[in-house]
Amino acid sequence: MRLWAEIAALGVTQIIGYGTLYYSFSILEPSISRDFGWSSEWMFGAFSGALLIGGLVAPLTGRAIDRFGAGRVMAGGSLVAALALVGCALAPSGAAFVPALFAIEIASTLVQYGAAFSLLVQRHHDRAQRSIVYLTLIAGFASTMFWPLTTWLHHVLTWQQVYLIFAASHLILCLPIHAWLSRPVADASPKEEEVRAEASGAIQSADGLLLPAARRKGLVLTAGAFAFESFISSAILVHMLPMLQALGLGLAGVVVSTVFGPSQVASRFINMVFGKGISQLTLAIISAALLPGALIVLSASAPSLVGAVLFAILFGMGSGLYSIVGGTLPLELFGRRGYGTLQGQITSVRLIVGSAAPFAFAVMMDRTSPAGAVVMSAVLGSGAVLMLLAIKRLMSEPSPDV
Repeated sequence: MRLWAEIAALGVTQIIGYGTLYYSFSILEPSISRDFGWSSEWMFGAFSGALLIGGLVAPLTGRAIDRFGAGRVMAGGSLVAALALVGCALAPSGAAFVPALFAIEIASTLVQYGAAFSLLVQRHHDRAQRSIVYLTLIAGFASTMFWPLTTWLHHVLTWQQVYLIFAASHLILCLPIHAWLSRPVADASPKEEEVRAEASGAIQSADGLLLPAARRKGLVLTAGAFAFESFISSAILVHMLPMLQALGLGLAGVVVSTVFGPSQVASRFINMVFGKGISQLTLAIISAALLPGALIVLSASAPSLVGAVLFAILFGMGSGLYSIVGGTLPLELFGRRGYGTLQGQITSVRLIVGSAAPFAFAVMMDRTSPAGAVVMSAVLGSGAVLMLLAIKRLMSEPSPDV
């Protein structure tokens, strides 16, 4: 019962964390840019820079999580998030707004998935994999809730007032939850862990499935695979509507884009119900294949509406699984020892690549064509599949001691 209560509470903080610190920006950006006299390009450039800063800070966050505990780091992150949002609201100019925006992305590394996954591993390592699946299912509603909520709030309030309300949500809701989750938890005995592991199919090894001699190569391959997926995910999500319109779908692209969110949640629900017997590496390969596969479908069928809807379903499902395996695959391969540090390193790669992806995709569309950019992204995405297959081969290699 305690586990379910903690997952539900953590799900609330993830919805607020992603909704206020990430999804709300695209809704509020036009008003922010107008008030500061900046172009949207400059403001989104600042946002990309903030993502880059978050990527550079992520390894430090990971080490802090291992040293002080994820709950304490997330509680501190709630304070940082509130202060950063207040800083944005009170910024008198664009030059003052940008540092506060950077602080928001630093706070994101303290309170979003990387930290939340680590918290579940530290508190419930024997059931962490399934717990991460349940958490991502709840957190998947962040965009569904906060896009319309932010839009409604902005109809009646200024963007500064919206940011102040968001800051209050971190202090009133997230901070107490994270403080509660920072309390010590009594570890189960090894015997009890083994019994529960056998019943749930959880991974118990503190060292993971990769042999010590293969861990460095495995880490490079894992980070590389996630980097390719991060590129596709970030580029397509930012450019989805203009990309679909440029491919000849016009206003129908708006309808197509609404299929993405439900497909994300659907893939997580399907995995929750039917995915207990599937290894996380297999799930990661499926996720990695769905993303470029969706782009191939879009490229081959445009401007067909049916093909575009199929693209959105496949891409949404791949993206939904990508969020899950981002937490569960490192746990399966490398175990729970030093998980926070490892997650920080992988998150760093994902954020740095993701920060550059929207700009790179825009350049590809400009230098080639929208269809050409889609095909090139699909080719890049296939790199993730190849790297994950290389990990599978790495796991099958015999121990050098044999």
